[in-house]
Amino acid sequence: MLLPICLYGHPVLRKQARPVDIEGEELATLIADMFETMYHAEGVGLAAPQIGKSIRLFVIDSAPFRETDENAEIYKGAFINPEIMDESGEDFTFNEGCLSLPDIHEEITRKSEVTIRYTDENGNDQLRKFNGYVARIIQHEYDHLQGQVFTDKVTSLKKMLLKRKLSDIANGKVHPRYKSKIK
Repeated sequence: MLLPICLYGHPVLRKQARPVDIEGEELATLIADMFETMYHAEGVGLAAPQIGKSIRLFVIDSAPFRETDENAEIYKGAFINPEIMDESGEDFTFNEGCLSLPDIHEEITRKSEVTIRYTDENGNDQLRKFNGYVARIIQHEYDHLQGQVFTDKVTSLKKMLLKRKLSDIANGKVHPRYKSKIK
């Protein structure tokens, strides 16, 4: 089932997400719906706060990066109650976007490697190191669980330049091609 994506200005995007306490079929259905919603919106990641649920869960699929980089690592999965243990490696600057901030793209610098502890969609505890685009997607989605969006990482000057676009999103003056909601 396609779920509406909360746009910038919705209060859930600024909340620290709580641990997931749902299990079984209900969680499996939510994860499947999140993947369906993410694919429909042509995203590579989607965090539960973006669909109005303030819980520590996100899904990713890095496959689209293979279209422009034949060496890109592909990883698809759900991250339940994730905890980033370490961000390391080289600084990696990339032009990021976000389904909750339609039509905004900015150069964001993140570390090229991330070590994360989480439970996967099969209920298995994991401790894994990811790099490149996968690490970047994980860090972006993890920020949503912390109540942050990628524009929080731009300079003060850039924030001033984005103020009108962000205000337009928060006031419903944008119309993404996917189902969305504000406040």
